[in-house]
Amino acid sequence: MASLRDIRHKIGAVKKTQQITKAMNMVAASKLRGAQMRMENFRPYAAKFGEVLTNLAGRVEQERFALLRQPTEVKRIEVLLLTADRGLCGSFNTNLINNCEKFARQLRAEGKELSLTCVGKKGRDFFRRRKYNIRQAHVDIMGHFGYDLAARLGADLTSTFISGEADEVYIIYGKFISMARQTPDRRKLLPLAPTAAGAAQAGGVEHIFEPSVDVLLEAMLPKNINIQVFDALLQTNTGEHAARMAAMDNATRNCKDMITSLTLTMNKARQATITKELMDIVGGAEALKG
Repeated sequence: MASLRDIRHKIGAVKKTQQITKAMNMVAASKLRGAQMRMENFRPYAAKFGEVLTNLAGRVEQERFALLRQPTEVKRIEVLLLTADRGLCGSFNTNLINNCEKFARQLRAEGKELSLTCVGKKGRDFFRRRKYNIRQAHVDIMGHFGYDLAARLGADLTSTFISGEADEVYIIYGKFISMARQTPDRRKLLPLAPTAAGAAQAGGVEHIFEPSVDVLLEAMLPKNINIQVFDALLQTNTGEHAARMAAMDNATRNCKDMITSLTLTMNKARQATITKELMDIVGGAEALKG
């Protein structure tokens, strides 16, 4: 059994760790409120933009627009991977990386080439160590990004697709479902999926457009990529803070349980020491009597 001094040192160390995890939980909760507000404010705009674009795309032939044109053969895939820059957020980053790695193995088995655009240090570091083809990397920006980042990424992905460097473009991000649930999601950005570019469903809202549909699509299709990327960035950022808050809350509770267990062990060790001393005293007294 460890000595009383060692146990006291362990209790002190765990208490300091508990203070750190509690402080990190409060910081994550504070950042989460702001990130969640940004995400919820942008979501209705993204949903309405997608609805109008779907109605527009259903009125034209897909072959007339480069971003709607389906490739005859898919050989090169570009993946935009969104992860966090920091850890200590449970399995949030691990789930995103595993999703991307599984997709990469699937593409490799099909004989397709993969290139990555990584946003976030965790994803960049993981795939760089494994010698994947990382075309671009953006790190240390997840804490203070704006729409300009989504515009740069969207323009780069659009240019890559139009130039033929990639036949399809996917995005992998952390989908925010609730405070307790964030799951990795993979979505095809380019070309627009037939379900997204098909005709408007029966009974849907009929839109009247001016100027012409062709003019609007030329402007809206590239912007749609920016909006989808920005929405994914917001969800990933919100999910990161929610996951970190939950992880730090669990760590704080584990510290409390550990302190309780160590305190019980310390009390047992102290009682054993006292009992031994009493036995020595009684034994010495009996020896003097004899």
